[in-house]
Amino acid sequence: MLSNKRIQELELVMEFEKVEECFKEVSSWIENVGRKRLKETINLDDSLEMLLQAQKQFREFDLVASEYCRRGQEALKKMDRWEDFTSVDVQSYRVKLQGYRDQLEEFCNQLDENRHRICETVRLYEFFDKVR
Repeated sequence: MLSNKRIQELELVMEFEKVEECFKEVSSWIENVGRKRLKETINLDDSLEMLLQAQKQFREFDLVASEYCRRGQEALKKMDRWEDFTSVDVQSYRVKLQGYRDQLEEFCNQLDENRHRICETVRLYEFFDKVR
């Protein structure tokens, strides 16, 4: 039984190393591109015309960002089996995995919040534009 458990752990480590390339690519994109672009959407312009342009640009970014989120989530899903293993040898991989999970979750949540905020701001500006 111990031998079988050890073999399973080694298989998971090998699987992690294959999937880690995807994690690294997603993580690098989030840090080098994604977060910077999200920060750019914090200050929205005061005119409806400029806001609609910002929304269009955000939608283009959102398509790419959502794809990275999806890829990261798929990679994490492949590693769900890690939860059952508690050996010390696997612990360092679990820590890395949790770091990727936290980073991805935080970014995807920020992306959702910005998407919602921009959409609501556009609606508000359109409403005020109609009232005028």
